[in-house]
Parts: sequence; structure tokens; C-alpha cells
Amino acid sequence: MSELFPRKQIMGFVFSIFLTLIALMVYFLQLSFGQGITILMVTALAQALLQLVFFMHAGETEDKWIIYGKILFMVAMALITVFGTLLIFLWDM
Repeated sequence: MSELFPRKQIMGFVFSIFLTLIALMVYFLQLSFGQGITILMVTALAQALLQLVFFMHAGETEDKWIIYGKILFMVAMALITVFGTLLIFLWDM
């Protein structure tokens, strides 16, 4: 019976709630901008990795390194797009 219990999914859900509460505390503690952004970025990255591993089952197949490589490529393309846009529109280069 214990193999039918979704232990990993429940642990992932509890960790997601915990990370959400940490991010919510940034608002209630009225931290400085730098501290708040740092905490929010760290919790957002942890939340994304948590969702990827626990709920999207990215590491449970034989080709998990291909999946991780594609995710890394997508993140790189997103960063290039964001910083390229900033470079063109805000920094006039």
C-alpha cells in the first residue's frame, strides 16, 4: 500500500507551500528592495526546480540529461532575449 501513496508529490507540495510562505514574508516584513528581490529570486528559482523535479518528473526517464539540456538552453535563450532587449532599449547600444 505504501508504494501507492504519492509521497514525493506530497513532499513537493509541502515544500512549494513553504517557499510561497517565505516569498510572502518579504511583503509583510517590509524588507529593503535589494533584500526582497534577492529572496524572491532565490525562492522563485527553487520553486521552478521543485516543480520540474517533483511534478513534471523530469529526472525519471532515461533521457533526463537531454531534458535538462533543453531546459538550460531555454533559460539561456530567455536571458539573451531579456538582456538583449535591455541593451537595445535602455542602454542605447
